[in-house]
Amino acid sequence: MAINISTPTGEILLTSESIATVVGAAVTDNYGVVGMVSKHFFRDNIIEILKKENYTKGVVLSQEDDTISVDVYILVSYGTKISVICRNIQEAVKYQVETMLGFKLDYVNVHVQGVKLD
Repeated sequence: MAINISTPTGEILLTSESIATVVGAAVTDNYGVVGMVSKHFFRDNIIEILKKENYTKGVVLSQEDDTISVDVYILVSYGTKISVICRNIQEAVKYQVETMLGFKLDYVNVHVQGVKLD
């Protein structure tokens, strides 16, 4: 999926891979996040922490009219407060996407797929 942004001077097309890279970097920089995992975690029943080149498996973009939303799938560390981690991820993703890519996000959903013991 690609996001189209209309400007007075033309149109901008952002691919899902470029957006997922920005979102993935914002997510994994937060304390308590072990990494991003696939959105099909429960179906596959395999925990695979995604590398930078595979962030598109853990980020889902959706666009309806002028609203854009992001769903991220993460694995958190045991002993951390999940609600604080999720709130920090939402703020970081929204800030990074708006400053680096130049478009507004409607909402950011964080799906915690599991907890990893150290």
